This record gives sequence, C-alpha cells and structure tokens, in this order.
Amino acid sequence: MTEPFATALLLTAVGVLVGAGVLVSRTSGRLGVPAALLFLAVGLLAGEEGLLRIRFEDYGLTFRLGTVALVLILFDGGLNTPWASVRRVFAPAATLATLGVLGTAGLTALFAWWLGLPGPLALLFGAIVSSTDAAAVFSVLRGGGVELRRRVGTLLELESGINDPMAVILTLAFTAYAVQGQAPGDSHGGADAGRVALEVVLQLAVGLGGGVALGFLARLVFSRARLGAAGLYPVLSLALAFLAFGLPSLLWGSGFLAVYAAAVVMGNGPLPYLSGLRRVHDALAWFSQVAVFLLLGLLAFPSRLVAQAGVGIGLAAALALVARPAVVALCLLPFGYTLRELTFVSWVGLRGAVPIILATFPVLAGVTGAHGVFDLVFFVVVLSTAVQGATIRWLAGRLGLVQPGPPPARAVLELLSTRDLPGEVLTFYVEPASAVVGTRIGELPFPEDSAVMLVVRGKALVAPRGRTVLQPGDHVYVFAAPQDAPLVRLLFGREQEA
Repeated sequence: MTEPFATALLLTAVGVLVGAGVLVSRTSGRLGVPAALLFLAVGLLAGEEGLLRIRFEDYGLTFRLGTVALVLILFDGGLNTPWASVRRVFAPAATLATLGVLGTAGLTALFAWWLGLPGPLALLFGAIVSSTDAAAVFSVLRGGGVELRRRVGTLLELESGINDPMAVILTLAFTAYAVQGQAPGDSHGGADAGRVALEVVLQLAVGLGGGVALGFLARLVFSRARLGAAGLYPVLSLALAFLAFGLPSLLWGSGFLAVYAAAVVMGNGPLPYLSGLRRVHDALAWFSQVAVFLLLGLLAFPSRLVAQAGVGIGLAAALALVARPAVVALCLLPFGYTLRELTFVSWVGLRGAVPIILATFPVLAGVTGAHGVFDLVFFVVVLSTAVQGATIRWLAGRLGLVQPGPPPARAVLELLSTRDLPGEVLTFYVEPASAVVGTRIGELPFPEDSAVMLVVRGKALVAPRGRTVLQPGDHVYVFAAPQDAPLVRLLFGREQEA
C-alpha cells in the first residue's frame, strides 16, 4: 500500500482503538473492573484472533513503546507525590522494592517449578512478575476514586514507582542463565551472585542520585527559562522526563527510579506553570495507559492464553495468596504496620504492563520456551488485574482503611503563570463543624494581602462579597501571599487536595 493511504489507515486504526478504549473505560466504575483491563480487552478484540484481525507480533516495538509509556506514567505519579508523604514511608517502601521483590521472585519461582516449569523458565517467571506495576496501581488508586489512609496509599504508590530496578536486573540475569545454561553463582561460587548484588546497588544508587540531581537541575532550568508560550513548558518537562530516564540508564543506573525521583523533586519545588504541567502530564499518563494496554492486547493470542489457564490460575493464586503476603509481612512488620494494613498491601500487589514488557526480554533474546513464559505472564497479569483490582475498593472499606474526604468541587480554580509569582490559590472545603460556618466573609480576620476568590456551592458559582455567608459544603478558593498562607490554613482548617 502506498502513501498517504498507508499512514491514513494506520492513524484511522489508532484513532478507533484509542477512542474505543477511552469510551469503554467509562463502564469500569459500574462493572467494578479496572480501566486498564478494559483497554487490554479492546486490544485483544482487535487482535489477530479478535474481531478486527489486526496482525501484530513485534516484541521489540512493544518493548520500546511500553518503556516510553511507563516513563510518562511514572513521571506523572512523581509530580503528584508530596515529599512529606515520601519521607514518612520511604524506608518501608524501599524495603519492599528490594528485599520484597527478591523474596517474591524466589517464592514464585519455587511454585512455578513445582507446577512443572523447567528451572530456568521458573526463575524467569518469578523474576518477571516479582514487582508491582506503577501503571496498574496509579490507575486503580488515583483513577478509581479510592481514598486510602495516607500512609497506606503513599506506600503502595512509592513501592510501585521504585521497585522496577530489582525486577529488571533479575530478569536480565535469569535471561542470560536461560540462554547460557548457567545460573548466577554456579561456576564461581558466590562471585556471580555478588556481582548481581553489586549491580543492584549500583543501579539503585545511580538511579536515585541521578534522578534527584536532574530534578533539581530541572527546577533551575524552569526558574530561569523565559519561554514565549505557555505550551512550551510541558514540552520542556517532557524533554526532562526522557532525559531523566535515558541519562542514568546510560550510566548503568535505573532509569525508572530516576524518572520517578526527578518528578518528585520537581513537583515539590517552586515551578512556574506547575498546575498546567500536572494537567498535561495527567493526560499524557492516561494516553500512555490506554496505548500500552491496547498494544499489549494486540500482541496476545487468546488461544495461547487459554492453553496456559491451568498453570496460570495456580501461579496467580500462589503469587497473590502466599508469596506476596509472606514478603509483605516480613518486610513491613518491623515498621509497625497493622494486620489490616498488611492484608491490604498484600492484596494490592497488582501486576500490569511492566511484567508483560519484561516478558519480552527472553523472547527477544531467543530463549527456548520464552513465548510460553510470555503467555503465562500475560494470563497471570489479566487474572491479577481482574480479581485483585476489582476488589480493592471493597476490601479497603471492609478493613477500615478508607479515608473519608470532601466531595470534589464541580469547578476548579487555578492560578496559571509562566513566571514564579509570589502567592498561591488554596482550596478549602467547609465542614459542618468548621469555625467559619455561618460567618460573613467580611467578618473574617483576613490578612491584608489575601482574599477569597470564589465560592463553589453545589452547582452554583458564588461571587464572594463581604456579606457572603459561608455554608457547610462550600468549596472556597483563597488567594494567599506566601507569608499569609499559614494563617489562612489556620482559619479554614485542612486544605483540600486538588
């Protein structure tokens, strides 16, 4: 087929698939199914054994596009992660992301071998599914409207954002073992195992250090850049996201950890146009989720997945009910987590795009039986997303881990500027017991350089006047100068998150 018709056909197919995925995702809340699973289903239906018969089996392209998608998803997650929350849960999250991944890989590999997989493939499978997936966790927790207690929610997000390096290193090591027929440590005692351990430390150190350094560099660049159009700032942040992944990776560090760390540093600094950046990267992250799960759906063959059902169900059960709970308990008990919290963190060890993308490693390396491992990983991911992802909201409620929050306002007011201006817009929800209930705005002891900008009352927008009386359920937007923000927060109570 000649141009421009080939390109037109490609863009038409992409538009139809992405649009269908987005529209189908509207039913995820009603069905209690994570949106990622519906994107995957659309890809399966459009694939070679589906309705549209689209033939796609390019594992190399899938790996590259999947990596780009994960970079964008992690960058968006980091931009929206408060540093105060990270500081509180960094130690337990780091323990889960290292020792937890190693323990999960070992236990899962043992079950896979017991269920009939050859030793090299069992080790490969355990390594591939050992980490929780950032795309799946962010989608379920942030996109599914699950308001968890801060300690638990941030722990899950941070763990999923930083645990990929260990899974990548283990997958590469066991892929080499499967190709060469030599396990790490077989020929030189503990020398090879020590080398792998050193590589883990190096990847984590370079990834974390490089990400933090690039995050602060990004702050400096943004503060001094005087771009001519607001639309150029997201382009610059996108370039920094790719740089944060690529540069540490070239230096033998973890690009996934680096891009997440860089985004956390950026999101907690005084960046111009920060609200606009978050909106743009939120859209990019959603597009990435839709695209990567559609692509993975196209890559799968339902007939081959069905053939793996018996072993797949057994391994999914072992992973969710034995391996993950065991390592979570061992890793988190020293940090004082309760039994209810341990149960929930164990259950939210979701698998998603990352394991499927990692499963392309042995396929690209030519490992014998790698296609079977890929199909088995795909089946376990689908089952994990369907069963665990669909029950997260229910389980959080049963365990009493839901943190009641104010309802979202029907309108959002933001201060967007391409310059770092002094002052910010604070959002407050007026609780029935709030001290400002029944008080006229003019009677509030407001600092001279701050003011109420807008009141959202149900479906109505109320222009604030001195005689306007604040009522329970109001969403109040206040402009506050930097020196006045503490007093304004004291006046209205807890600030509402955007």
